[in-house]
Amino acid sequence: MPSFTPISGLIAAPFTPLRSNGALHLTPISRYAKYLAGAGVRGAFICGTTGEGASLTTAERMQVAVAWRRARPRGFAVIVHVGNNCQADSCELARHAQKIGADAIATVAPSFFRPANIADLVEWCAPIAAAAPRLPFYYYHIPSMAGADFPMTKLLALAARRIPSFAGIKYTHDNLMDFGNTLTLAGKRHAVLAGRDEILLSYLVIGARGAVGSTYNYAAPIYRRLIEAHEAGDRAAARRWQALVRRFIGVMIECGGLAANKAMMKLVTGIDCGPVRPPLRNLTAAEVTRLRRGLQDCGLFAGLAEAQGR
Repeated sequence: MPSFTPISGLIAAPFTPLRSNGALHLTPISRYAKYLAGAGVRGAFICGTTGEGASLTTAERMQVAVAWRRARPRGFAVIVHVGNNCQADSCELARHAQKIGADAIATVAPSFFRPANIADLVEWCAPIAAAAPRLPFYYYHIPSMAGADFPMTKLLALAARRIPSFAGIKYTHDNLMDFGNTLTLAGKRHAVLAGRDEILLSYLVIGARGAVGSTYNYAAPIYRRLIEAHEAGDRAAARRWQALVRRFIGVMIECGGLAANKAMMKLVTGIDCGPVRPPLRNLTAAEVTRLRRGLQDCGLFAGLAEAQGR
């Protein structure tokens, strides 16, 4: 049975750079990876929800994986999300991830024909993990998108027996009771990675040691300050940083969700990841102006400057 070190720290869920016509634009990934590493991010969870993996072809996802693998700085982990409604395509993506030297794979539950119970879900995951037996395998729990909402304590217990490469769960849900119970069950052997940026502090209080998030792409310094305050026992400071996160995520949601989030990458860092793919709708110039004003008013830019000591 393989032995894996559980992932910890901040892991970004990157946007997939696209050209104005919607085609892949892989050139920015080299700069992107260096920026994330410089901001204290320890890895990238690619082609997930934020990376619009479900809107990419299998061939495109492989291209994105190769680009991130080639661009990654030393010590920077690349976790390839291989989830798909077609299990054969997921297995193909998993085999490819292992071939190119990725650090781990993950899969979400199928969202059209859905597993009826935990046993069926684990049986769905097992062949995907087996397609890349040398890589740690993570289950991506996001019931708001996939619809599979089962206790992760039960999934962890069964997957740990059924899947030799099982390494943990990316937990993108706000069921803190289940998160805490799963974290306790996981112990030091498996990772349970927090997946809701807006409640990171709550996960930390429960005991989270790692997190995957979309806003870590451009706001990692704020989250690092939040974590430092929590670890130092400065509850007031930790709550202040988390309140800032809630404010700017609120602006992002109000201004267009993922499309606004992708636009924020350029506004904050200067790295242009281009448009989103249909059925998502891109922001108009006026909406981008409104977004920038909202971020200014909520304190994001000032908070980043403070977090970076400027």
